[in-house]
Amino acid sequence: MGGLQHFWEQGDFITRGVAALLLLMSVSAWVLIFWKAWLLRRVRRDIARAVPAFWAATTLADGQRALSAFDREDTLVPLLAAATAQARGGTLESRGQLASQLTRRLRDALHAVLAQLQFGQVLLASIGSTAPFIGLFGTVWGIYHALAAISAAGAITIEKVAGPVGEALVMTAAGLAVAIPAVLAYNVFGKRVGACEAELEGFAHDLREMVAAGADAIEES
Repeated sequence: MGGLQHFWEQGDFITRGVAALLLLMSVSAWVLIFWKAWLLRRVRRDIARAVPAFWAATTLADGQRALSAFDREDTLVPLLAAATAQARGGTLESRGQLASQLTRRLRDALHAVLAQLQFGQVLLASIGSTAPFIGLFGTVWGIYHALAAISAAGAITIEKVAGPVGEALVMTAAGLAVAIPAVLAYNVFGKRVGACEAELEGFAHDLREMVAAGADAIEES
């Protein structure tokens, strides 16, 4: 700790700024990791319970109530709302075929839900890809700053160089410590979001088939 404290005290505003930036990135990444792990766990459990409950309902109204009871993060209810919505008369939307209207509304609703699930992925990817280079920049600047101070002081010996250079190398280690959890979390969450996306696409497809079949039956009768 004494070495790090000495490094902080001897560093200039750039060195301290890099350290503060890495700390901010680390805190942001870990907050996002814990939040997304909790969110995606809830979503996967809700989908696993809500979809069977919906299809086991005897009426559409009962199915909607079942979805509302289990869908705590509003990932399935918007799809049902899009499937059962009615196009306003006199609009371009109402002139299209019912199948096309259903496809468009369900596609838009699915994209909105997926955007909700993918929130934070860009930040994790950005932190994972830039943190090592930010830490490396801090190391390079710290070494330059230390060598300039030693040179100005006079005689340069290995003892005088090893300490400041070793302290500066901590910035590279800090950058890796920030980046590695962010990269791992990005990969894990990407896989979980992909699994949720597959379930949601299947549910949207089944909703489209159900609503389209009901409309065809009404027209034939």
